[in-house]
Amino acid sequence: MDVAVSDAVSSALAMQGMQYAQQKDAVLLKQAINSQASLMAGLLQSMPQLATEGTLGTQVNTYA
Repeated sequence: MDVAVSDAVSSALAMQGMQYAQQKDAVLLKQAINSQASLMAGLLQSMPQLATEGTLGTQVNTYA
């Protein structure tokens, strides 16, 4: 009977350790995604604005 209890406890501790590792990995992934999002936002803001009026840059040449 003691072996079964010991096995149950070790299984529970192993599952708890795996759950902790998964939570740590999820936090790390979230930080990486947030870092990439802020980097992309900075890149998009640094791009020049497109023309919104006039003929230069507002029309598409479909014959090219």
